[in-house]
Amino acid sequence: MSNAISKAKGFKKSKQGTYLSMATTAFGAVSVAKQIKRARAENDTLRLVDAAVTAVTIVTGLAILYRELKRLGDDDVLFG
Repeated sequence: MSNAISKAKGFKKSKQGTYLSMATTAFGAVSVAKQIKRARAENDTLRLVDAAVTAVTIVTGLAILYRELKRLGDDDVLFG
């Protein structure tokens, strides 16, 4: 069992795991876009602010993951 956990932790810190995390995080943008559209249609300022904060969180998360991807690439001679 601990071997499976070790493999999962290794995947999380791999380029493939980082790409998967980026895709998953970016997929959240679809939900935020729907939330913004709904908030504008209903003139719901509080929901609009919530969506904006969530959007900033997504952008920040993607930036952190991109930085991690670059760090992983620096360790890989073939990455460039």
